[in-house]
Amino acid sequence: MEILNKIESTAIEAVKSLYGFEASEQMVQLQKTRSEFEGSVTLVVFPFVKAARKRPEDVAQEIGEYLVSHSGVVEKYNVVKGFLNLTIASEAWQELLRQMDSDAHYGEKAAGEDSPLVMIEYSSPNTNKPLHLGHVRNNLLGWSLARIMEANGNKVVKTNIVNDRGIHICKSMLAWLKWGNGETPETSGKKGDHLIGDYYVLFDKHYREEIKELTAKFVAEGMEPGEAEEKAKKEAPLIVEAHEMLVKWEQNDPEVRGLWRKMNEWVYAGFDETYKMMGVSFDKIYYESDTYLEGKEKVEEGLEKGFFYRRPDNSVWADLTAEGLDEKLLLRSDGTSVYMTQDIGTAKLRFQDFPIDKMIYVVGNEQNYHFQVLAILLDKLGFKWGKDLVHFSYGMVELPNGKMKSREGTVVDADDLMAAMIAEARQTSDELGKFADMTEEEKQEVARIVGLGALKYFILKVDARKNMLFNPDESIDFNGNTGPFIQYTYARIRSILRKAEAEGLTAEAVKGTPLETKETDLIQKISQYADAVAQAGKDFSPSGIATYCYELTKQFNQFYHDYSILNAETEELKKQRLLIARNVAKTIKNAMTLLGIEVPERMS
Repeated sequence: MEILNKIESTAIEAVKSLYGFEASEQMVQLQKTRSEFEGSVTLVVFPFVKAARKRPEDVAQEIGEYLVSHSGVVEKYNVVKGFLNLTIASEAWQELLRQMDSDAHYGEKAAGEDSPLVMIEYSSPNTNKPLHLGHVRNNLLGWSLARIMEANGNKVVKTNIVNDRGIHICKSMLAWLKWGNGETPETSGKKGDHLIGDYYVLFDKHYREEIKELTAKFVAEGMEPGEAEEKAKKEAPLIVEAHEMLVKWEQNDPEVRGLWRKMNEWVYAGFDETYKMMGVSFDKIYYESDTYLEGKEKVEEGLEKGFFYRRPDNSVWADLTAEGLDEKLLLRSDGTSVYMTQDIGTAKLRFQDFPIDKMIYVVGNEQNYHFQVLAILLDKLGFKWGKDLVHFSYGMVELPNGKMKSREGTVVDADDLMAAMIAEARQTSDELGKFADMTEEEKQEVARIVGLGALKYFILKVDARKNMLFNPDESIDFNGNTGPFIQYTYARIRSILRKAEAEGLTAEAVKGTPLETKETDLIQKISQYADAVAQAGKDFSPSGIATYCYELTKQFNQFYHDYSILNAETEELKKQRLLIARNVAKTIKNAMTLLGIEVPERMS
């Protein structure tokens, strides 16, 4: 904020001029003035008292006089012990408002040629099932984080690693072969990811039946129940057949590979629909079927260099006991890879594709240890960003009730969730009479924007590191800390601006026009968007942007409740308040964009 910078630099000048002391920037402590005192900004003078050899009150008085005379932004001051409360001149606030108005993306930084390249990995779906509520949080966090890093002047590459190989994929394939009767997304009328997810469930159903039968058989033969069940899990015909299919896949069997490609394409088409509805996308998608071999190659390289070692059974391990961790398996005795190997392979391909300066993985907190190990291994293997990789670890998300259960009956399907949120937004808006003068098409579009906005905001306003309960009923509310409340405020301001335009009113700050305290507070709050963006980038925190959005919106509504805009006493006041309102709307829109949330131009 330019005003604060001016006060800070002039305060340093004052201390040097008055007391011959070189004060550092850290010593200049500025904070918002407490509501019971006059002023906008308070300077804490205690750090200068020793150098001045005077009472805190006298130091505050002298620095206050200097700021009024030399800063060009301080109009007057008052002293409360060691606290110097500063009143900013109206002209300074107006100039700041004009500066903010002239920049469509005030508070955000654009990337330059030399800006660091940040790669963000998120989503990471499996091709054996549709995206669920956990994926929703992951995708929303990843997308928002990418926008926040861009707003902090970084180049950003958004990536997705798709888990498209392994035993779980073979389970869906085998079930489709056995019971699918050639069913396709077209013949079933189902999205491809839902269709394949159904077969994964079907496999599990039949597999459990086989386990039950075999367990009973082994118990009858004299085995202990626990031992019998473990043996049944390994010897059930379905799982044996699935493992045989996996071996064939590894051996590049043309029939198995052909089926695998066909079914995966169905899933990808389904994923694309979900991503589109969610409003997320990727610059580059990697597939584990491509990366696992690269990982094996990189592990072999590490083996040759002595970073890893081979056990008598032919398995390859990394000894991380010197780093306070344990030993980590990298290749099984049969030469097949583990997840860690695949992550190393993916890192290799990414480093070949992009000059990465920072790597951020958006993955749930159950993988904390995995990424701790990965960082060490990548560093050993020579990836410059390895040691400093960021695991953006987030908590689980759950529903408080049994609504919107997926087809599996255990998790919440992402498509179902989004559809339900849009339907809920439509119903709530209809009941509140928000859609009075809209066409059916307009109503549906606003319902989509509000429903998805409610979902996204509810998830993103929570500190990502915490587990959360998602309550759909609480998220669609036009009052309180919700997406619809912020969206409705934006739409209200846009309505005011359209009316003003129809009346021929322009938005401008006319010199000499007085400013109310709530107006200067609003200007100050708009200017703090830059700080909010910078802090969110530093903390990797979409919730910080959500908090800022809510505070700005709430503050505007308090102002709007107390002061008229279009019916203000003078034309100058109308113009000035329109300018403030326009910049509140702009900032809300920009901030919500960082959260991946759209704002409607009208909601009634």
